[in-house]
Amino acid sequence: MKTGTPTVRGQKLSPRREPLQQRSVARAQQILQITAELLEQVGLDALTTILIAREIGISVGTLYHYYPNKHAIMYAMAERWLREVERSLEELESWPLAELPLPELVHRLVDRQLVVYREQQGILHLVQAMFSIPELRELDQRHDALVIDRMTRAFARYGLQGTNTGLGRLARTYLELTHALLLVVVHQAGSRSRRTLADLKRVTTALLEPYLVEESPS
Repeated sequence: MKTGTPTVRGQKLSPRREPLQQRSVARAQQILQITAELLEQVGLDALTTILIAREIGISVGTLYHYYPNKHAIMYAMAERWLREVERSLEELESWPLAELPLPELVHRLVDRQLVVYREQQGILHLVQAMFSIPELRELDQRHDALVIDRMTRAFARYGLQGTNTGLGRLARTYLELTHALLLVVVHQAGSRSRRTLADLKRVTTALLEPYLVEESPS
């Protein structure tokens, strides 16, 4: 993980100050929420601090008291989303993994992830920003490392066959598959979304099934 203050082309990404008073905390959260809504409406390229400030009803100068630029807001949004991803993965520690048949395990895993993706407005554009903006890419890498580590441990607890290195490779494949298709699921609507979700669960089950050992649930 990188240390120091992240920058984009020399611009700081950290907030100008950490809000301490309740009112300031609420304003900082409002900025993130409005930015997420606008991101979903207009996309990353059309998103500007002027647009964000106008939507909130504050001056750009006031906005800059909290975040020095658009990318700093995106960075804070991505960090907040990563905290939710981590919280969802921590829940796996309390799941009775060894007692679940594989299709039920996959169903629960994917549905829990889906909640995190659906709760973040503008998630598709946010993920694209994490990948395309060099200094935000550290957050994309942090996300990948987090999911791979937690899923490697979960697969070992479940009893999938393989070395830790092998299960790590399996966890990376699981990440790439679920991450890509969950973004599709949240972008689609109605029956198309439901069909894609069902396909994702079937493909994920097929991915993990060859690694079952005899003692694992079938």
